[in-house]
Amino acid sequence: MSDNQLRLVWIYPDLLSTYGDQGNALVVERRARQRGLDVARLDVRSDQPIPTSGDIYLIGGGEDRPQRLAAERLRRDGHLQQAVQNGAIVFSVCAGYQILGHEFINDLGQREPGLGLLDVVSVRGEGERCVGDVLGDIDPQLGLPQLTGFENHQGVTHLGPTARPFARVKIGKGNGTGDGTEGAYNGTVFGTYMHGPVLARNPLIADLLLKLALDVNALPPTDDRWYEALRNERIAAAQQPA
Repeated sequence: MSDNQLRLVWIYPDLLSTYGDQGNALVVERRARQRGLDVARLDVRSDQPIPTSGDIYLIGGGEDRPQRLAAERLRRDGHLQQAVQNGAIVFSVCAGYQILGHEFINDLGQREPGLGLLDVVSVRGEGERCVGDVLGDIDPQLGLPQLTGFENHQGVTHLGPTARPFARVKIGKGNGTGDGTEGAYNGTVFGTYMHGPVLARNPLIADLLLKLALDVNALPPTDDRWYEALRNERIAAAQQPA
């Protein structure tokens, strides 16, 4: 941060904003403002350059063709990689998560290069599509409560040696590899298949992003009753027999 202003960047809302993922930007912005922070939010469309001076970058999900277009433009732009080198935090969902890896399968059935910000490779799954509510335990190193989200993807994401699983699922498919992993992270770069939007269901993940951006260990308390009601409802729904 500079000048006591948090700079929040929502990447390519015109291409990657499926399943309500733009709600993640709304949640981070609101929770920052509830703590008295001055927030400058910038929604960057795919025909605009990515700023390198952001503190938190958010990327959502999208269909196959928009995902390919987004990957092409982000590679050509190069600024997100530079921002990460400068210490920025990145939180990505579904198609955005795959883009941050080394490669994924695009809408043409071809291997599409990613940004290499996460040590993961995504392929297209052979079985049923992964759809439904998910419950899991977030990596204990992150100190966060149970993960709740909604997945809707055909992709299977394999983690390399430098990527840590973001969570391990109790209900749902997660990365689709059958090993129980969900998402990945390394340093300040995070990826998940969870929609929901995931930060509305898991506000303490949003707070983690804020703490990393502010370089603090704790934030002032805020009213979480609405979020807890949503969390409890979705956790209970996920635990109902199919």
